[in-house]
Amino acid sequence: MRFVDMHVHLDLMTNGVEIACGAQDLGIGLFCTTVTPNDAVAARERFSCCPNVRVGAGLHPWWLADGTCGDADIELLKGLVAHSRYVGEVGLDAGKRGAASLELQTAAFERIMRAVSEHPLQGRVISIHAIRSVNRVLDILERSGAITTSSCILHWFSGSSDELWRAVHLGCLFSINEHMLATKRGREYARILPDDRLLLETDAPPQLNAPYELTALEHSLETTLNHVADLRHTDPNSLGTSIAARSAQLLDFEA
Repeated sequence: MRFVDMHVHLDLMTNGVEIACGAQDLGIGLFCTTVTPNDAVAARERFSCCPNVRVGAGLHPWWLADGTCGDADIELLKGLVAHSRYVGEVGLDAGKRGAASLELQTAAFERIMRAVSEHPLQGRVISIHAIRSVNRVLDILERSGAITTSSCILHWFSGSSDELWRAVHLGCLFSINEHMLATKRGREYARILPDDRLLLETDAPPQLNAPYELTALEHSLETTLNHVADLRHTDPNSLGTSIAARSAQLLDFEA
């Protein structure tokens, strides 16, 4: 496998199955992170024919913040994650779109992570959103026990240096995209993270519920890999092989 996109909203592309099939031909695996539990159920069915796709059961904090999702959705997700090896997108957002509902989000995320810990599955992977909330996210992962039962990935990390190293010491992985590399802090993190914690992602598409281009997804992964390799003064081919193998193992793909 050439690439694995470890955080992509494939189900929010109107041509998602077409993208997935094309990605299969190019040797690209996809971790489809969903934003509501109902979306997760639908995506599992929609992409059941795509061997290069893994669907995460998710509940994005923005959907809690704006009232689109509520307690019934949290309970539905708890039921899903109990039997789901792949979880995401879940987490907390204390930025402009989420700050007012942070306590609600926190209670929901804790309930979800406790469900994860109470129903351990070998090889479980969780993709986590943590905007201005990394320490709170890590507190919940520790308190619930999810950090010890799952591979926890912080997607598009933008926290402080202290938060970065706390997450590293707890065993977290980090999926890096072009947006992260657009900031000085993000580039420095991509340079200094341990080799065995690096993953790639796109967080595509930029426009939800619209068609997307496979060439854009492939280009984003290639650009991110080349930029990270340049920052780390290493060969992009060897780095890409290492990251792809790690990602394939996480998602149970053939490398």
